[in-house]
Amino acid sequence: MADRPPVRDWATDFDHTDPTWVADPYPIWDELRQACPVAHSDRYGGAWLPTRHADVAAIAYDTDDFTSRSVVVTEYRPPNLAPRGIAPPITSDPPFHQGARRMLLPLMSPQVIAKWEPSTREYCQSLVHELAGREVVDAATEYAQHIPVRVIARMLGFPEDDADRFRGFVHHVLEDVTLPLELRLPGMQELFEYLRDQVKDHIDNPRDDLTTALLNADMGGEVADLSHVGGTIALLLLAGIDTTWSAIGASIWHLASHPEDRDRLVKEPDLLPTAVEEFLRAYAPVTMARLVKHDMDWHGCPMKEDDWILLSFPAANRDPEFFVDPDEVIIDRTDNRHAAFGLGIHRCAGSHLARMELRVALEVFLDAFPVFHLDDPAAVKWSAGQVRGPRTLPVHIG
Repeated sequence: MADRPPVRDWATDFDHTDPTWVADPYPIWDELRQACPVAHSDRYGGAWLPTRHADVAAIAYDTDDFTSRSVVVTEYRPPNLAPRGIAPPITSDPPFHQGARRMLLPLMSPQVIAKWEPSTREYCQSLVHELAGREVVDAATEYAQHIPVRVIARMLGFPEDDADRFRGFVHHVLEDVTLPLELRLPGMQELFEYLRDQVKDHIDNPRDDLTTALLNADMGGEVADLSHVGGTIALLLLAGIDTTWSAIGASIWHLASHPEDRDRLVKEPDLLPTAVEEFLRAYAPVTMARLVKHDMDWHGCPMKEDDWILLSFPAANRDPEFFVDPDEVIIDRTDNRHAAFGLGIHRCAGSHLARMELRVALEVFLDAFPVFHLDDPAAVKWSAGQVRGPRTLPVHIG
């Protein structure tokens, strides 16, 4: 991450990579909702930050005024690769988006994801087995981060030994957003060269996995071209790893910080699916981006073409106008229409997979370690950028 000047005023100079934001963004959003609900910053070439649920939803659903051709805020505007975008369907606008999403959804259905639950559980159990007997473990680096890497690698039919490369891709694309273009481009090129090699191998050696299924999937009556398939695989690899390990880590962080919730879930395991939804609401990991399509006045905000919109679903989930007691984590909350998986046409196609991984990871961890707490709260470090989760999480077992 490149050095950045500290933020002077969150309403006029916000930066989602600022250390204060990274450590704890919730007070910032609370303050902005009261004083300046749609903040602006000249950083990144111009960016806007809506913090109220109503504004986040309005922009997410508005595909006439906002484009999804890039969803990660950087110093540079991406080339216009319409209608597909670099990572369809998340970077595709209507009407192309509909066909790209339909191609992916059957491969992420509840029935398909259910088949991956036994192997996911088995892998989680192997991880806790390796941690057993130790007094302090890092629940982020030694547990949470490994689970989605293994699951996605197996689903795509990629070498599981490439886990470190996958994590490197995630860090470079989603966290190193302030690096100059000449440093970001080589990392992006390495990612797509890796994916090209994997796709070629699957063309030469088809097998029963997600990559081969995408290569054969129907896209409006035709097979999608290889650039489309490669972009979709990039989306699955990056988003499917970072978002889920962040959600798992944040949930374990909460349980390590709130023994009453941890004890209740140990005693009432049937409550876990409901608790998972509340963890997703309260600690939603993903903030997406949009670009303004044309100069306009949006509810009093003078937006310019190609301004960024930092679409904070986590801030929307903490809006008191939409949720009762939004800053309280209520693990039996039943009225929970959270936006952790996004809003509008780009709602996460992999939500069933993420829910399964999060639920299973917590079930296995709580079963193995029914008592644990933060070993050193100050040692917990959170990721910078648009996906938030603990990157170090030392917990004391017992």
